[in-house]
Amino acid sequence: MATNGGIIGKSNKASFGKCTVTTKTSSGNITTQSGTRVIESLVIAGGGSGGNDSGGGGGAGGMLSTSSTNVCGSTVYAAVIGAGSANPGSPQSGGVKGIDSTLTIGSTVLTAVGGGLGAFPADGGPGGSGGGSKGSGNPGGGATAGQGNAGGNGGPGAGSGGGGAGSVGTTAGTGGVGGNGLANSITGSSVTRAGGGGGGYDSTAPVGGAGGPGGGGAGGARGSGTAGSGTVNTGSGGGGSGGGPANAAAGTGGSGIVVVKELNKASGMWSMQSQYEAQRSGTWPDGTVINNFVELSGGTRTTSGNFAIHTFNSSATLTVVNAGNSCGSTSVDYMIVAGGGATTTSGSYAGGGGAGGFRESPGSVSGSYSTSPLKGGSAISMSPGNPFSVVVGAGGATQTSGSNSSFGGIVSAGGGHGGKSTSGAVLAESGGSGGGMGTYPSSAGPAGAGNTPPTSPPQGNAGASSTVGAGGGGGATAAGSAGGGAAGGNGGAGATTSITGSAVAYAGGGGGAAWTGAAGAGGTGGGGRGSGNGGSNQAGTTNKGGGAGGRGSDNPSLPGPESIGGSGVVIIRYQFQ
Repeated sequence: MATNGGIIGKSNKASFGKCTVTTKTSSGNITTQSGTRVIESLVIAGGGSGGNDSGGGGGAGGMLSTSSTNVCGSTVYAAVIGAGSANPGSPQSGGVKGIDSTLTIGSTVLTAVGGGLGAFPADGGPGGSGGGSKGSGNPGGGATAGQGNAGGNGGPGAGSGGGGAGSVGTTAGTGGVGGNGLANSITGSSVTRAGGGGGGYDSTAPVGGAGGPGGGGAGGARGSGTAGSGTVNTGSGGGGSGGGPANAAAGTGGSGIVVVKELNKASGMWSMQSQYEAQRSGTWPDGTVINNFVELSGGTRTTSGNFAIHTFNSSATLTVVNAGNSCGSTSVDYMIVAGGGATTTSGSYAGGGGAGGFRESPGSVSGSYSTSPLKGGSAISMSPGNPFSVVVGAGGATQTSGSNSSFGGIVSAGGGHGGKSTSGAVLAESGGSGGGMGTYPSSAGPAGAGNTPPTSPPQGNAGASSTVGAGGGGGATAAGSAGGGAAGGNGGAGATTSITGSAVAYAGGGGGAAWTGAAGAGGTGGGGRGSGNGGSNQAGTTNKGGGAGGRGSDNPSLPGPESIGGSGVVIIRYQFQ
């Protein structure tokens, strides 16, 4: 027998927002329900105070509303309620700008700007809505885009109205009228808030300008008493005071407010009873399913547990399918290796090519895998609909250095090519790691420098220089070694990381050429082996950014094969579930 209202099967017990509304009239925390993932919010700042002596009305605090903001369930979010400001109290003084209100959601701060001050006699102050001015030719204060309206322009004998969330304040006459507030139904009922303060009037009258609908304080008239203050927790502006001997105080701005409504955003199978109860209470979810995690497209995608890895062996575009949110993931880790440097063409005792530059993020956003010693910088945040260009540098060919690799503004420099001093000298090049140099019979120049251009932590190391047995190219974690006697120097060691889920070394330097001794070994991470007299050297390993091994033949009839550097690679890792 079915016990779930006629549907046989498991009933969906997941909780959701249930349109729960939390109103904060003073600063404090808002804790979401366990199943809430999306909220609607209203943030209103404190209103500005009016100006004295027929001054302008205060501007309303900024009104900032959002219809859909992603949040996490059972999470505390801080709300700060801005106070309405009071006039300093001097017989002739302008008002004071209201205080901002904020709602902080993860790294995002929703800020409503305090209302502008009502002036005496000067321009109205800027704010969420601008304050009214005082005096002919003086403009009203400007408003913050999307949060309110400008204050009214000044005129003779009266202050203009402060701006409201719904309209501008009016120009002074018998005191300008404050701008209209704006209605909002987040609580389930339509409530108008954030009206502008009315301007004061320097003549006998019952009152000055009326406050704007939504709590704006009315302006005062000459000798007729204190101006009205903005209504508490509406963010409305205070009225300007009347002129004359009494010079009563101008009105204080109303304090702000923060309201959060937890929306229904759930899916699945629901029993008839659950459907009926949700429909009756107005909490039936709309079926929207939210993916809290980053999802990308491009390269070759593999997974390791809850983490996705995209490997780019050639240049391409990375597309952001979903940017995620603070409940899941929003950023990616990376490893970027440039192309390795080549060795020389014909000739003898050539140095090994330098490895392509190696750069890696800390690994903290995608499972804290075993990173290399060169980790640094920070993960890269993904933006919705924002494609990223991924550039994979080629290995150097025919006596050239490797090409740069890049992603998300991070660039790894190509490795420098190796050099020789005989049979047409070729100077070693600097790069991500520097090329090695052979100095027989005499030095034509130094080995190539590493970490060029400089990064922190360094992206590579220098090559080495030596006679007869040429020096090795630099690697990601170690410099190339000098040759000993007739033997070639070893290439510098590369860097090992587990970004793919397995420990792999990249960016090893190429070994130096030998004369009659042993050729220099390639550095771990794809560095090519150097050659002896007439022997064969090795190219740098493809997609590891290794430097090519140095060539060792000085007999044109026994040339070693031309050797190229290994191409680079870009790997991106993130949590996808």
